[in-house]
Amino acid sequence: MNNNSYNLFVYGSLRSGFRNPAYQYITQFFKCMGEGMVKGQFFDKGTHPVAIHTTDDHFILGELYTLNNPDDFSWAFEQLDDYEGVHVEPGETPLYKRALVTVYQNDQQITAWIYWYNGDITGLPAIETGDVMKYLQQKNQP
Repeated sequence: MNNNSYNLFVYGSLRSGFRNPAYQYITQFFKCMGEGMVKGQFFDKGTHPVAIHTTDDHFILGELYTLNNPDDFSWAFEQLDDYEGVHVEPGETPLYKRALVTVYQNDQQITAWIYWYNGDITGLPAIETGDVMKYLQQKNQP
């Protein structure tokens, strides 16, 4: 994979449908290229779903973005790293880790950065749907 990818794949709170204030930041620096899928698995952490990479045939749905200006790479991803809890104090474990992943979109494979959960998933219930928005809507129905 190319370590100079200017693409970003989001699957949770940074997706457009969540209306998260941080989404406004993404739209300043990135252009949405549409929906895509990556190999991964969701788990219910209680307060929110988390995702980890898998080589199994589990896929998660999200949105693919590309950086508007490659010169903004360091600044844009530094802000996202802060939002995702990648930078921590010495001795602390980051909540998420940024990694490259293959995004499947319209019969193409595109390399993009993603933020995977970096904690222990032991004992967490697996979420079968690959769409965190759909899962949260079902979970929150009375």
